Amino acid sequence: MSDAATAIPEAEQRAVGKFLRRMLPILVLMLLVNQMDRTNVGFVQDELRADVGVSATAYGLGAGLFFIGYALFEVPSNMWLERFGARVWLTRIMITWGLVIVAMCFIHNVWMFYGLRFLLGVAEAGFFPGVLLYFTQWLPDSSRGRASAIFLGGSATAYIVTGPITGALLELHGAGGIAGWRWMFALEGAFSIVVGFIAGFFLVSRIQDAKWLTQEEKDALSEAVARDKETRDRAPSVSRMKLIFHPQVAVLTAVFFAMALTGYAITFWLPSLVEEIGGLSPFQIGLLSAIPWICAVVAMYTMSHFTDRAPDRRPYLAIALVLSATGTFLATLGSPWFGLAALTLAAVGGKCAATLFWPMAQSGLDLKIAAPGLALVNSLGNLGGFVSPTLFGYLKDTTGSTNGGLYTLSAASILGVVGVAFVRHTKRGERAGSGGKVAVTGKPVAGQAR
Repeated sequence: MSDAATAIPEAEQRAVGKFLRRMLPILVLMLLVNQMDRTNVGFVQDELRADVGVSATAYGLGAGLFFIGYALFEVPSNMWLERFGARVWLTRIMITWGLVIVAMCFIHNVWMFYGLRFLLGVAEAGFFPGVLLYFTQWLPDSSRGRASAIFLGGSATAYIVTGPITGALLELHGAGGIAGWRWMFALEGAFSIVVGFIAGFFLVSRIQDAKWLTQEEKDALSEAVARDKETRDRAPSVSRMKLIFHPQVAVLTAVFFAMALTGYAITFWLPSLVEEIGGLSPFQIGLLSAIPWICAVVAMYTMSHFTDRAPDRRPYLAIALVLSATGTFLATLGSPWFGLAALTLAAVGGKCAATLFWPMAQSGLDLKIAAPGLALVNSLGNLGGFVSPTLFGYLKDTTGSTNGGLYTLSAASILGVVGVAFVRHTKRGERAGSGGKVAVTGKPVAGQAR
């Protein structure tokens, strides 16, 4: 082999390293703010009820309406990203959702709450899949798993920092004669807008426009990305309707829907459950609300270390779902402190289940439907984010307790365990329908949920 034959991979590796160092930090920050802005409403449920008249049912519906707007505009947003470029479109997405968050500080009735939560979903639509699409425009397949894993780390971190930050902002209650929840929306929304403008200076849409790459690095990276794109373009397309009725896609969607029910219910209702402890300041509620997610993230990364080499992830996924079901059931018993411990167990089970689910789903689908199939699983399964808070709100208003919702989550997780038994198992290193050996790394893929 000549030196020229080895120069291209080295140049490609340098280019990938520069992308990871320069682009990923701002993308991770954007994702962290994104997660905080979509879930901060969970900390002001009581304030919205007292100041605006938002009942538990209305709160649950409003929290869930976000996912309707998000689902409706996710695909069009990705199309516009390809047209306008990531720098323009991702920046637009972030500034727009920041403006909506700022507008939420002016809520004065239930209908404004409904409308702005829906608009927030519309504004955010396409951000997460858009970043994954951005990775395909910049990174070859061999490097995207690492970038996606680092990016998704921002989502895990967001669950931990959202509570303390939001709780601290709520402590501004009364400053300037303004309610703390209005300060929270105004300041977090303004921060999103600022980060959006900063991102506009850092993001680069096209490889050839990157001033921090040499021409050799640009050419090497462009060629690698082009080869991968050519391979993907040769894959036969499958209609979405056919995918919906594909047995494995249907099973995976059902399992992920059950997981999403629990994950989003905990996200939106945990602060109010912690508040039942009594005598806590908003900042203390925020700190305690972070505990389940800290434990979940530690468990998630610890477990992945042991299961990455497991010949079959299904038993581990079933165990994680049982933990989730057990945690949500136990949360109906005992004191609020016991409930916090139980929900910590549920969060651990839910996060570990998500870590196991996506690599298993990736390896279990035929290659020809893997990409659109996983995107459909993510899109439909995430509708659990609409169902669970809406159901919780209705049950709380009609029964005076969230126990009915927690029982429902336990039942859904157990049904998810049943569904796991029907998920196709593929031996490590093989892909169903590939006709040969294909590496399965267990890294996140396009379409993966947060």
